[in-house]
Amino acid sequence: MILIKNIEIYSPEYLGKNDVLICFDKIAYISKNIQVPDKNFPEIRIIDGEGFTLTPGLIDLHVHIIGGGGEGGFTTRAPELNLTDFTSNGITTCVGLLGTDGTTRSMGSLLAKARSLDEEGISTYCWTGCYEMPTRTITDSARGDIVLVDKIIGVGEIAVSDHRSSNPSSEDLIHLASEARVGGMLSGKCGILHIHIGDGKKGLTPVFNIVEDSEVPYENLLPTHVNRNPLAFKHSIEYAKNGGFIDITTGIKPEGDNALFAFDVYKTMLKENISPYNITMSSDSGGSMPIFDENGKLLSLKIGLPSTNIETIRQCIENGISMEESLIPLTSSPAKFLKFKNKGKVSEGFDADLLILDKKLNLNTVICKGKIMISNYKPAVYGTFSKPSDS
Repeated sequence: MILIKNIEIYSPEYLGKNDVLICFDKIAYISKNIQVPDKNFPEIRIIDGEGFTLTPGLIDLHVHIIGGGGEGGFTTRAPELNLTDFTSNGITTCVGLLGTDGTTRSMGSLLAKARSLDEEGISTYCWTGCYEMPTRTITDSARGDIVLVDKIIGVGEIAVSDHRSSNPSSEDLIHLASEARVGGMLSGKCGILHIHIGDGKKGLTPVFNIVEDSEVPYENLLPTHVNRNPLAFKHSIEYAKNGGFIDITTGIKPEGDNALFAFDVYKTMLKENISPYNITMSSDSGGSMPIFDENGKLLSLKIGLPSTNIETIRQCIENGISMEESLIPLTSSPAKFLKFKNKGKVSEGFDADLLILDKKLNLNTVICKGKIMISNYKPAVYGTFSKPSDS
């Protein structure tokens, strides 16, 4: 058991200064001045929260947990991420996916990695598929994967408006979105088609076409990377105003191209009166961040970093966005949209996935499923093959 005393709480809404009692993997009680009995009571660890802030753990819905990339040949395949890549950056829940390469990487290895990270301490889920269509699955269909595989919540990332995509037709996308929706209905999951938006001239047009030409509702579609260029950004504002949901990539930023910072895009969307609950953010960590010329030639390649989520929250606050609204796209909004019922809030009965931040919004303590993973700014728990040397 853990008792956090006298801490300012953002749930993400402000709850004031309170004590928080954690029992096993749940938030058991939130109140002022919780007292611990002197006798006949389980051992309890007390954390002094004075001067600190408590928030929900971050939910990153787009992570290449087994690595991504490969667009520049075999030497450009990004490596797997380790447990501390997540915990050291406040990510307590992630959704893993493949990406460009569905040939040398498989859904089987993705699912195995997700189970590994879960056993090591964080909560994990998966999208089934990759850029291409017909896409990769574990069972004989995307619907089957969603219904029969516990960790699979939807389909993605399917690429459109990108020279690396398989250029799926509108009918193909509608069929896959429908399969995702029905799979979600049968399993009680979100059943979302998660769509990669590339730098192509069509922008979000393929996504608009799904809505206009089918009965698939907005709640089953999530385009991502909408801040990669002005066209995708412009389309995303229109799409969100119509009732759609969009995902901003925190790992995308201007680097000699026309990409936009995540915090800038989010601030503009709030000014356009788009609800923060129609917006999620994710890092694209572990994936490649390639820059191509106008002919599709690879110019440079970097790896997405999980640190960009907490960095974006800081940038939002520094640029005048409230603490509550800065937290929503990485906590309560993805939890609600992905149907993670007990995540994304500091509330009694919810999972004990929590961050303790200092005044500079640095991570002092990270708690995943009721266990302290980061303590006093340093890892307290390491992954199986990332433990520090004794020497």
